[in-house]
Amino acid sequence: MKPGAIISGERVLSREDLFRRASQASSGFDSLGVGAGDAVAIMLRNDFPFFEATFAAGRLGAHAVPINWHYMGEETEHILRDSGAKALVVHADLLPQIEESLPEGLTVLVVATPSEVSEAYGIDPDVARVAEGRLDWDEWVDAFFEWVEAPRDSPGAMIYTSGTTDRPKGVRRKPAKPEQLAIGRKIGAELYGFGTNMRAVVTGPMYHIAPNTFAIVAAAMGDRIVLQPRFDPEELLALIERHEINSLNLVPTMFNRLLRLPEAVRNRYDLSSLTNVVHNAAPCAPDIKRAMIEWWGSVIIELYGGTESGPAAACNSEEWLAHPGCVGRALPGSTLRILDDEGKELPRGEVGEVFMHSEANAEFTYHGREEERREIERSGLISLGDMGYLDEDGFLFLCDRKRDMVISGDVNIYPAEIESALIGVEGVADCAVFGIPDEEFGESLIAIIEPEEGAHPTADLVRTALERKLARYKIPKRIEFSAELPREDSGKIFKRKLRDQFWTNEGRRI
Repeated sequence: MKPGAIISGERVLSREDLFRRASQASSGFDSLGVGAGDAVAIMLRNDFPFFEATFAAGRLGAHAVPINWHYMGEETEHILRDSGAKALVVHADLLPQIEESLPEGLTVLVVATPSEVSEAYGIDPDVARVAEGRLDWDEWVDAFFEWVEAPRDSPGAMIYTSGTTDRPKGVRRKPAKPEQLAIGRKIGAELYGFGTNMRAVVTGPMYHIAPNTFAIVAAAMGDRIVLQPRFDPEELLALIERHEINSLNLVPTMFNRLLRLPEAVRNRYDLSSLTNVVHNAAPCAPDIKRAMIEWWGSVIIELYGGTESGPAAACNSEEWLAHPGCVGRALPGSTLRILDDEGKELPRGEVGEVFMHSEANAEFTYHGREEERREIERSGLISLGDMGYLDEDGFLFLCDRKRDMVISGDVNIYPAEIESALIGVEGVADCAVFGIPDEEFGESLIAIIEPEEGAHPTADLVRTALERKLARYKIPKRIEFSAELPREDSGKIFKRKLRDQFWTNEGRRI
């Protein structure tokens, strides 16, 4: 097998064929009027066309806009309209859930859902086919010659991330400068092992920033990349052994599931090829982290950052064991500071809001929301809303989140969006949604609802109503009712009083 192969099930795509098809797709997108600064939306599970469309958009100087494939019509429509996407590349089985909400005039290119993905998700083969009358992605790409003009500077993907009080907003970057690319390559080589010898499994969904960056760079320069259609712990171990994988990007929930495998299964596979196993996206329980280091060795690397900031801090296994509970210290070219509410820098050991800057990342704004971008910056540093402190050695410890974001597994969930949907449900007068401890996912959602006078909504009725509005993972795991929610003097719901019933000192991340 030639270097640069991408593998999915029994299918193999060479790097040469990937770049050729991406070049043809660039010509196709150009025919649709896609140019520098424009957007091409991608609503696909991890599949070859995800790479083809991403590279094709970048060659034209356009943004690839990955869309969470769990999204339903209204959620998807918002991103398509907000980004101004001129085309949507979508798996055939996902199209029915959004079809009625697609903006008029949008070019929709449909990808046949491959058999390995259909089998992993139990998708009916009939639904996986491209329906008659639809633009078939493969046929459409094959109809164009390769792009002959010089490639434009790529601005990278525009990932949509939710706010605490509004709909998702696109993190839009300028093309990176040479010096930023140089710092980024150095960090990527140290953290992920980016380079010609890299062999990786991509198991996280590429609509998230970390799996997206990991997969795209690996495809561009690595030796081999294997797509796992859906995370399965034992299958991942088998893929590591079979392909001599050395690099992974995982989340703590995956660690949990790996550690639950019987010891005999865990010992069945040779994992000695692993050198760089990066985890991020959510807090990792110290006991889980220690158990993974004991099992896989000192290859575990923790990374801290976000869609806006990029990687800002990291620590290897030895550093973490010496500073248990930390999320790392500033990476080369990065700055970490702890500020109080007035913007004054706090001394080591004192808790405040975490602000950061990375010289590896191009400048960004929130697409169409420059004011919101300015709100998170102080003196050239930005905040992701986390509270924490730096120890005497400069290692960062997170204590809480200033905003109400809930991280369940590897997924960021924003209660305000769910509360907005709940208010529209018949019989609901008011509500509060927040995270509570969950053994498997770290946190899960609970909704506490104050019914309208004389109304008697049930949990099942509320869930059914939400299923028509929200992706399934946003629907609260627990739904309870209260005759009267606690309120502040202003009338605002006093969430902390509700939350404190569920978070004990032992369960709180402090």
